[in-house]
Amino acid sequence: MIPVTWYLILAACLFSIGVYGFLTRRNIILMLLSIELMLNAVNLNLVSMSHYIQGLRGQVLTFFIIAVAAAEAAIGLGILIGLYRNHKTLHADKMTILKG
Repeated sequence: MIPVTWYLILAACLFSIGVYGFLTRRNIILMLLSIELMLNAVNLNLVSMSHYIQGLRGQVLTFFIIAVAAAEAAIGLGILIGLYRNHKTLHADKMTILKG
């Protein structure tokens, strides 16, 4: 049986990769993918700890997080399509529409 610390280390690595991708990439689609990677790292933590303590709370919470992530991806991609139609770019530095 695999120890729970290995799952926690894997989740920490996934979360770190997601944070690095979010902070270094300027393409908005890649930023959304990095956020999804961070959410999946949290889900891995919840499921592994839920299995470790023999409960179902972490697994139930994971289903809610997956639903929120799906809604975030759908709404985010819809907004990105609208931004791309207006500005013809998805580069985060070139989106200055909200600046005063």
